[in-house]
Amino acid sequence: MIREVTVSDIATLRDIAVKSWKAAYSEILSQEQFDFMLDKFYSSEALQVSITEGSQIFLLYSYDSKPLAFASYEVNYPEVGQTKLHKLYVSPDGQGLGIGKKMVGKIKEIASSHNSSSLLLNVNKYNKALQFYQKIGFRILKPEVIDIGNGYVMDDYVMIQEI
Repeated sequence: MIREVTVSDIATLRDIAVKSWKAAYSEILSQEQFDFMLDKFYSSEALQVSITEGSQIFLLYSYDSKPLAFASYEVNYPEVGQTKLHKLYVSPDGQGLGIGKKMVGKIKEIASSHNSSSLLLNVNKYNKALQFYQKIGFRILKPEVIDIGNGYVMDDYVMIQEI
């Protein structure tokens, strides 16, 4: 089941983020950058702001009442006609079950209903998820380095998929 999240889901989102980040980034980022980014983007306070005040919509995927993944997206970002997949995290115990593909499919449906012609996302250049995104039809649009503060950057690819 996929549903929109509420602030009551913050602890669940944080739990999925921590588990997913350990699996995806422990070999890519230093422990200091890992801790900095996790706190900056996935502290309870940061999630509350993103859910209540931001323009991102968060979705939660559960199977047999067990939360296994979440995603967030923004319609008309960075311009009208594009939808940005900001976050997609599948808990390690849910990986390989097609959950990520289902979440992307749901967001593509929503994007299409808002007349978006493409779906965009950023992925770390060294994240194993890069192959997943390519497998489901995304292509690399350009490299992008984003300064996130404290001397750290996100070294990403911007990827795109036409809808």
